[in-house]
Order: sequence, then structure tokens, then C-alpha cells
Amino acid sequence: MTTDTLQQILDQLAESDENTTTLGDNWSQGRAAFGGLVAALASLGMSKQLDTAPPLRSLLTSFVAPLPPGQVSVDAAIQRQGRSVSQCSANVVSGGSIALQALGVFGNARPGLRVEADRMSKPLPREEGIPFEKFAKRMPGFLSQFDGCWMGNAMPYSGSRTRKLNMWVSHRCDMSAYPAEKIVALADMPPPVLLAHYDKPIVPASSVSWGLEFVIDPAEVEGDWFYLDFDLDAAADGYTQQSGRIYDEAGRLCALSRQCMVYFERQ
Repeated sequence: MTTDTLQQILDQLAESDENTTTLGDNWSQGRAAFGGLVAALASLGMSKQLDTAPPLRSLLTSFVAPLPPGQVSVDAAIQRQGRSVSQCSANVVSGGSIALQALGVFGNARPGLRVEADRMSKPLPREEGIPFEKFAKRMPGFLSQFDGCWMGNAMPYSGSRTRKLNMWVSHRCDMSAYPAEKIVALADMPPPVLLAHYDKPIVPASSVSWGLEFVIDPAEVEGDWFYLDFDLDAAADGYTQQSGRIYDEAGRLCALSRQCMVYFERQ
């Protein structure tokens, strides 16, 4: 049986004694499953190893190979468990081959000096954006699993040459049972900002490595909509680096993203 929504995919993984679940082809982006989905599987697989999982504080992922539709397993283990911090690892496996490797840091809150993160100021309103549906034929199929809109002029293949990408995004399914995975999946949604420097599709591109740091406990995040603010930092020799901030509807900074991607120029 294949599953459709992210909630259903995670439910199956959460209930599986063998740590398996099944992906449909509606999560594809080319020949691979959407990376945010795969990283969410690793996050949940690691949290299952802990009797009482503290909040996820950071997630490091290496995208080893494309993950095709079908049955997927998550091989997760605790590397070290302390009084406050637990460190785990996970491999997401399909057909005996590793598609993604991850390290997760889970940590309980502790007393200490508090320095508040800057809040988002004057985000572009959603009604001024370009809905995903408007250019659905040009975009990966997995976007149909989300509500959202492109803000500004950084849509892929717009030829705008911008270094800034902004999006409003929300899950179409109920993700309240998976607060960390809710954000993990959304945080990987922005494509390479570099693609806005091209005016014709398709320039193949994919993530190589990704780091996500949570500024607050994911369980404290309220609301379903998130504002993604990403910057192109550099691009050369077929590799591009970008960084981003993920805010909730109230303008509170939830997480920080850092990503290395590859792209393949048309010859």
C-alpha cells in the first residue's frame, strides 16, 4: 500500500516495529523523492529511539542517492545519551542502498542566559504572492502536497538574477502530531536560489548536504503558515551555497538553514 500525505507516511513509520513506510510517486522531484520528506523520515526514526525524546535542536543530513517510490526503511541508533543532550544517527534505506544519512541532536531546555532572536519585520503579504498552482506544470510534483506562494521575483527560471527567495508555505495535511518534522519538511522546500538566474528550464540541481538548527522548541510553534527567507551566498564550479531563515506567522524565528547543492549547466 502506498501512502499519500506526509501525515500518513509518518504515521506508518511511527507505528512500524521495523521502522518502515511507503512512498508514492506523488512526492517526486524528478527521479527522487522530495528531500524534505526524506529528512523528516530520518528525524522521526531517530526520535523513536529515545524513550522520551527531547526537542530536536539540530539536524545534519547528507543526500547520498535518489530515493525512489516504494518501501523505505530508517535504520536509526543512539550514539550518546546524556542528561540533557542525546545524539542519534539514521540511514534512510531503499532497496538495500542508503539514500540519506543524518545526525540529530535532541536536547532538553536548561537554565541560562537568554538572547532573543530578531523577529521578522514586514513580510510580504500572501495575497501579493504567486500561488504554486499557477505554474504547477513547471514545478516538481511534490509541491501539490503544500499550500503556498512565491513572493517577489525569485521563482525558478524567472531570469531575475536575484539573490533572495521568499515563500509562504503550509502543509495541506494535519502535522500537529509531528512538530519537528512539520518544520523539517517545509525548510527544505526552497529550490536553489540560483535557478532564478536562468530564464529557461530545466537546469538539473539537487542538495548534497543540509544543516537545520532549531532556534526554539518545535512544539512551541503555533500556526500552520511559515515564511521562508533564503539567500544565495555563492555559486561556482557546479556548486551553490544558500542560507535561510524559517519564521512562523507571528514573525518568530523558528529555524536556520544552510545548504550545499549541485547544479548542471546545459551544454
